Amino acid sequence: MTGAGASSNVRPMRARLLAPALAGAALALLAAGPATAAAPPPPFRPVVRALTAAEGADMTPSVWRRGCPVAQEGLRHVSLPYIGFGGRPRRGALVVSASVADDVVAVFRALYRARFPIRRMRPIQHYGGSDFRSIEADNTSAFNCRPATGSSSWSQHAYGLAIDVNPIENPYVSGGRTSHRASVPFLDRSPYRRGMAVEGGVLVRAFDAQGWSWGGRWSGITDHQHFSAGGG
Repeated sequence: MTGAGASSNVRPMRARLLAPALAGAALALLAAGPATAAAPPPPFRPVVRALTAAEGADMTPSVWRRGCPVAQEGLRHVSLPYIGFGGRPRRGALVVSASVADDVVAVFRALYRARFPIRRMRPIQHYGGSDFRSIEADNTSAFNCRPATGSSSWSQHAYGLAIDVNPIENPYVSGGRTSHRASVPFLDRSPYRRGMAVEGGVLVRAFDAQGWSWGGRWSGITDHQHFSAGGG
């Protein structure tokens, strides 16, 4: 058959033949999931509030007890979005002094916008108040009523004025050694690897902007994970 009649009959036939193929292609795209290009993370929405009675009880006596240099009423629970090492947005929490809660929000807002990766972020009572266990989990943490390492004086953590960030990637180093096996590769601070605190890097700059000090600048013993509003 030729002419206009033939052409009009062929077009519907082609459509019927192509329909299953197009449907299959659409299903394949849906199964493949979103495009590989990273979508922008959700808006940064922190939540700062007083500790609940249940949280206060949970942290007593492993993390807080009578005689600590700050009362529970002087602490704040800061819930924060962050970017995990897999590149996905996550949410965690820090307990800090009420006096620095705004600083902490500003720091982690800058890190979130820069997509700086953080392994995990949980109040240290999830590790029974054990600094060692928290570090082994590569946990970013803040308040813990304990003495400074190797000292009988209170740590800045006991005041809620210090934060340890990615402690495996950023080890406490004494005599050129670390107490955590997973941190051994990070004794060498070059080349840069994700999650590290380095001079001029986004993590150190974010704390510098709030006037906090960094343990990576200490002489002798260095504490690459440690940032403090109290200077120690």
